[in-house]
Amino acid sequence: MSKISVMLVDDHPLFRQGLRRVIEQQDDMQVIMEVADGEEALRLARQLTPDVVIMDINLPRMNGLQVTRTLKQSAPEVAVIVLTSYHDDEQIFHAIRAGAAAYFPKDVTPRRLIEAIRQVSKGHYVIDDEVLNKPEVANWLLQQFDQVAYIDGLPNEMFAPLSPREMEILQHIAKGKSNKEVAYELGISRQTVKNHMTSILRKLAVNDRTQAALYAVKRGWIRLYDEEDR
Repeated sequence: MSKISVMLVDDHPLFRQGLRRVIEQQDDMQVIMEVADGEEALRLARQLTPDVVIMDINLPRMNGLQVTRTLKQSAPEVAVIVLTSYHDDEQIFHAIRAGAAAYFPKDVTPRRLIEAIRQVSKGHYVIDDEVLNKPEVANWLLQQFDQVAYIDGLPNEMFAPLSPREMEILQHIAKGKSNKEVAYELGISRQTVKNHMTSILRKLAVNDRTQAALYAVKRGWIRLYDEEDR
């Protein structure tokens, strides 16, 4: 019987080492790659097509939700388990909507994580300890969306995913750059930056750019500093 192939995506070597040790104690699993960078993770996952990718959210260059969403478009057979320090109900929704098959905080027990790896490798989903099939997950997503679909009678776009460009702009905003500076950095017009910011504020249901940046930093979507900033 072939083993379940697993890729680990996290920028903390010690954490990856602990995960590898837990996984490779299982007779039916093997770790085939460790990656510390979002863009590299996407490239290698497409190339290697592991059965399961265990994905952090807060990663250099491309966050885990972006990697998951893009990967699932080109390699839908790869199951992604989001394993992160940033844990709340909204984050679970964002992860599953991006295409993740399971979501756990990093204090999950090894036993639960191992069982989840086995379940998602079979095409199942694991949410709040429940094992679901695809139609059941679709129904769960609809229920979650219905709970927050309207605020004060107006459509709420809080759970609409940010585009790669919006995430990139928000990364610059979180570093204190003005619209003019962001426009210069990205080679786009100031009006284009302003239009993207309007979309970001609407999607995150916040009032200003500072709140938007705090929302994204709190959930690990963007990093205040990457290696090139240090």
